[in-house]
Amino acid sequence: MRLTPTELDRLQLYLATLLARERRARGVRLNVPEATALIAHAACEAARDGARLAEAVAAARQVLTAADVLPGVPQVLREIQVEAVFDDGTKLIVITDPIPDPEAAQAVPGAILPGEPLAVTFPDPVQVEVTNTGTVAITVTSHFHFFEVNRALAFNRRAAYGRRLALPVGEVTVFPPQSARSVTLTPIGGDRIIIGFAGLVDGPLDAPGQLQTALQRAHVAGYLDTGSRTAQEGTP
Repeated sequence: MRLTPTELDRLQLYLATLLARERRARGVRLNVPEATALIAHAACEAARDGARLAEAVAAARQVLTAADVLPGVPQVLREIQVEAVFDDGTKLIVITDPIPDPEAAQAVPGAILPGEPLAVTFPDPVQVEVTNTGTVAITVTSHFHFFEVNRALAFNRRAAYGRRLALPVGEVTVFPPQSARSVTLTPIGGDRIIIGFAGLVDGPLDAPGQLQTALQRAHVAGYLDTGSRTAQEGTP
């Protein structure tokens, strides 16, 4: 049985969750990795059960309290990000302040302290026209590789390659059924290695021939593409 890197990650998360549950059942207060596993797993399972994005976040925030974890964990663990499979596709779940704690605002070593908001800039943005040809609304999160979004969304896939929505982390854009809208896309940063999503890339974005290979996979799998015939066939 062949498992993708994303599926292996989910299995590792499940194993970490089992260990955290055993320790919690023995009365052991959890550390940061254990608490992270329990909360992230709860969000993924809520999504798998049919919950919407906001409902999955709410379910994750109800998993642990300050009494369940070691001192300082709520202050250190201020945000958890995990990809989950929803009924309408894979989305990034961002859970801020996942462990309610009245003392969370106090400063502890390693804590993230509030400060002045940073200006968010997105270099080299492009605009693409996206049409949802389906019968249900499709939600896309800020850091999803836009090239690989739901196959019912029709747009220029080549123009979207290596890009994400120009939104702050955790925000989403909803594409209503049978309608079109224009969105701004910005380049994916960091090492530009894409793993998971729809499996059209699963590797370095900028590797030689990767764009053409991804376009061919998308075309064979039926992903709608409003680009030129050359883009759909994946030829230079």
